[in-house]
Amino acid sequence: MNFFRTIVLLSMLGFSIAMTGCGGGGAEIKATHTTMGEELHDIKKAFDQGIITEREYNKAKKDILKKYN
Repeated sequence: MNFFRTIVLLSMLGFSIAMTGCGGGGAEIKATHTTMGEELHDIKKAFDQGIITEREYNKAKKDILKKYN
């Protein structure tokens, strides 16, 4: 599960860097917020690509659903 968390954190970091660009010129930097659908989509994609096991996928899905309910 630590591997999955590392992948998620790295992808979130990469996304935030891509969205903020260089930040020059006093650009405003806003925090990103993911939705339940986005999180479920991300773990399904990781499962389909073989990055996580079925057991990790089911646990992550359960945790996400619990987080939003």
